Amino acid sequence: MTIKTISSREVYRNPWTSVREDVIERSNGQRGIYGVIDKDPASIIIPLEKTAEGEFVYLIEQYRYTVGGRFVEFPQGGWEQAEVVPEDLARGELREETGLEAERMTLLSTLQIAYGVMNQKQYVFLAEGLTDGKPDPDAEEHDLEVRRVTVAEFERMLLDGEIVDNCTVAAWGLYKVWLENGRPAR
Repeated sequence: MTIKTISSREVYRNPWTSVREDVIERSNGQRGIYGVIDKDPASIIIPLEKTAEGEFVYLIEQYRYTVGGRFVEFPQGGWEQAEVVPEDLARGELREETGLEAERMTLLSTLQIAYGVMNQKQYVFLAEGLTDGKPDPDAEEHDLEVRRVTVAEFERMLLDGEIVDNCTVAAWGLYKVWLENGRPAR
């Protein structure tokens, strides 16, 4: 290990997040401080619908307080539980935010979100065989809007900077590589 933890103290906690400050020592003997945000696992879901009219994805739009604006992204989130069954989490988030149920869920991979400052893994799922239902958003998601767009429109939104959520961009890139390589589910 190139960095050793000398001490660690929690400086903040709420039901969603904890923040700690670690005193560390690098392999060259130099000491420093790391601020670490700890969050429980999350999922991000690519709800993909293939019809005779074409391919569509479902997106959500909501206000993101930290950056002061409304943004479009794939459904995603966590349950504030350290131990989760990844597919149950993904199915739950998809239903909660969009009302959609998926016949098939394929785990594409597990990514780390902003690991320079945060310790949170995110399970990336492809959801297919979608059927409509009723959304059941959390209280903080009261302003959430569901959007269904063609894949071409979605990719235009990515390139035009209308979608800036790095998790959405990473999930789509992962899906495209997975699709091109014919990779089986993990």
